[in-house]
Amino acid sequence: MRSFPYPDAGSPNLTSPARYLLWLAAGQRATLALGIAYGCVWTVSQALIPFALGRAVDRGIVARNFGELTWWVLILVGLTLVQAITSTLRHRASVSNWMQAAYRSAQLIGHKVTRSGDALPQKFSTGEVVSTAASDAMRIGEIFDVSARLAGSVVGYLVVTGLVFATSWQLGVVVLVGVPACGAMLMLVIRPLQARQKEQREAAGRMTALGADTVAGLRVLRGIGGEHIFVERYRERSRATQLAGNKVAYSLADLDATQVLVVGAFSVAFTWIGAMQALSGQLETGQLVALYGYAVFLVSPIRTASDAVSRFIRAHVGARRIIDVLATPSAVDDAGPRVPAPARASAMVDSGSGVVVRPGGLTALVSSNPDVSAGVARRLGRFEDAVLREAEVLWGGAVLRQVPLPAVRGRIVVSDTEPQLFTGTLREELDPAGRHSDAEILAAIDVANAGDVFDGLEYGLDDEVTEKGRGFSGGQRQRLALARAVLTEAEVLVLIEPTSAVDAHTESRIAAALRAARGAAAQTTVVVTTSPLMLGAMDTVLFLDGGRLHAAGTHHELLAGVPAYRSVVIRGDGMDGRRGAAGPDAGPDLGAATGRGADSDTILTQGGGN
Repeated sequence: MRSFPYPDAGSPNLTSPARYLLWLAAGQRATLALGIAYGCVWTVSQALIPFALGRAVDRGIVARNFGELTWWVLILVGLTLVQAITSTLRHRASVSNWMQAAYRSAQLIGHKVTRSGDALPQKFSTGEVVSTAASDAMRIGEIFDVSARLAGSVVGYLVVTGLVFATSWQLGVVVLVGVPACGAMLMLVIRPLQARQKEQREAAGRMTALGADTVAGLRVLRGIGGEHIFVERYRERSRATQLAGNKVAYSLADLDATQVLVVGAFSVAFTWIGAMQALSGQLETGQLVALYGYAVFLVSPIRTASDAVSRFIRAHVGARRIIDVLATPSAVDDAGPRVPAPARASAMVDSGSGVVVRPGGLTALVSSNPDVSAGVARRLGRFEDAVLREAEVLWGGAVLRQVPLPAVRGRIVVSDTEPQLFTGTLREELDPAGRHSDAEILAAIDVANAGDVFDGLEYGLDDEVTEKGRGFSGGQRQRLALARAVLTEAEVLVLIEPTSAVDAHTESRIAAALRAARGAAAQTTVVVTTSPLMLGAMDTVLFLDGGRLHAAGTHHELLAGVPAYRSVVIRGDGMDGRRGAAGPDAGPDLGAATGRGADSDTILTQGGGN
């Protein structure tokens, strides 16, 4: 019994599709060797059956020797048993090889998705990545599935060639030259198949991407009456995919027809030459019977070789697509010199803005441009090393991008403005690592003022969360994500607009509870917000103007002494008031209707991160 996923999927060779497939083969060489061994024994036992049958005819039936007949019949029975046993073992090994290659590839893609930061979504759509893991990885497994049969077919072909040479050198030459020639003729049909399969793969990826984005924003599309536009787009993509599939089907039909023609012509020619030699007295009756058996057997190696080439083409196309995903440079990595993580309760300094986050307490970042303050927050969470090279962030004197990534993710958690929820129970959603008791989870829910969400669930913490939390409103999802962030108990917790989708009364309770929970534990909390209710609960407010730190103090101090700050906060207050009156907590996820879906930007609480 083999357990998936692998503890360590390894570091793949991404220089070319062939090198990647060889790397996969090296990782499962023991199972491959076992499958090839079973395949060879299985095929050779098939190849020897016509030989044993011919000997039974010549030495037993024709010679009227019951002893010889009995002996060769027992050999036939033994070969049949060996064939049956090794066929089962070969199939088990082939399926294992297929699963190992497919799941290792899917695991590599999964790891890349979780560790690449914003780099992957900027290059590929969600549908394309899903198609790569679900389709291309499976196609790669197919080539390892057929490897045992292919190796066995080659060995069986060589054994039959030797046996035929022992019977007739003319027929031996026919087999030695004819079988490879048949395979070469089939290549004329197989080569165009590769281009058409690549075209189909790309069309299917585009269709999957559009389908994923349409489903993500379906509720909003229905609300504004725009679903028919996306349906028509999906119909067009589906039609293009169908036409590409039809072209692949044409090539496959040509391949099947060519197989029948080529293999049939070879079998007829081989049998006819054998019959002529039998009529001239060059072959005995049993040898002719054996030749008929060889002719039937040689159909299998030709078909297997053709099937293997077709599967290799699909695997080659899939491997190239997987390499495109895996070769995407990650936004963060641990390459280069590393420095130890600083001691606990260390200050963080953002050189790009001049922001200094003192350890302990609650600090707010305010800017007239929300992207500026959110950018500072993301730099503190180390989302993009390229950005940090231009604007260094120091963590207790250590350069943040040189601190080992596990240490950063273990101590600094960023909850973005569009957090993601996943399918599973609410308990698993809020405490993925399973480190907290139900009482602690409920306490975090209280901090996020999400008790009404919990009370509305039939099974409480065991209630199933639907995909992306679509069963919750935008405000409910935001509060659950805040509870999840609080449960991480991170040394540094960065919250980007954590209350943008809740009403003023709820926001006031969250501000007080967050201060009580995080302030009492002497943990550092950074909040990006312009809400006066949240700002009033902060120990320090850092105001950014023009991308640089302009003023620092309490909310009331800045209101009284910094006109620019007052204009930003008063404007934000007015927006919050309108937002509360509109009741956004009950509204749908408007971000889903953008065409890219809710997962187009940084997602979820970044604790286990990039």
